[in-house]
Amino acid sequence: MKIRFIILATLFFSFVGCVEIIDDLSLNEDGSGTFRYTINLSSSKVKINSLLALDSLDGKKVPTIGEITRKSDKIIELLKTKEGISEVTYNADYDNFIFKLKCEFSSLKALQDAIRDVVKSENGNKTIPELEQTWLTFESNKLVRSIPQIAVKKTKEINIDDRALLKKGSYTSITRFYKEVDRFDNESCAISKNRKAVMIRTDPYSLTQNPNLLDNSIYLVKTGE
Repeated sequence: MKIRFIILATLFFSFVGCVEIIDDLSLNEDGSGTFRYTINLSSSKVKINSLLALDSLDGKKVPTIGEITRKSDKIIELLKTKEGISEVTYNADYDNFIFKLKCEFSSLKALQDAIRDVVKSENGNKTIPELEQTWLTFESNKLVRSIPQIAVKKTKEINIDDRALLKKGSYTSITRFYKEVDRFDNESCAISKNRKAVMIRTDPYSLTQNPNLLDNSIYLVKTGE
């Protein structure tokens, strides 16, 4: 699930190619769960520090650490106010440029609604058709995941030359369950030894070319089987 409301992604993707993203979703039997999202730019920290010393690059304003911090804090505080979202934590390591978000959600609908509200707020409450998409559903022992279209739109706004740099990065999507997985539709998936977690790994560039790479339907073992 490519959540682009984490400000560091959009601020640095145009400047830095080597980024590691981990999208980690844990789901409980009642539909509640935990969402974790990590952006790791540590392998590019020398380049980032050089960029932060500039006022602008290729006509784009380079944000200061203070501006990044204020923007991130604003987004996190807004997320904390959303119904069905709790235990929000955000850790920003500006020495290594590693950023981690974690929150609990009461339902997948609450998680998606919170993300929609935050994105709308950050875009002046404008109507954004891509936000109407439902990218997570769970019913009858079946979880369906896809990439939010707003994420695809934002990524495609990066120019072609900068987008090519994303080939050096990685994007890992993990889904954890309260019981064993029976099967899944995405052939790129790997499953854990206890069969309670599945993982797909690709790179950010490939996602700009084919947003369906992380799409998946995951079927859990039914009770009594």
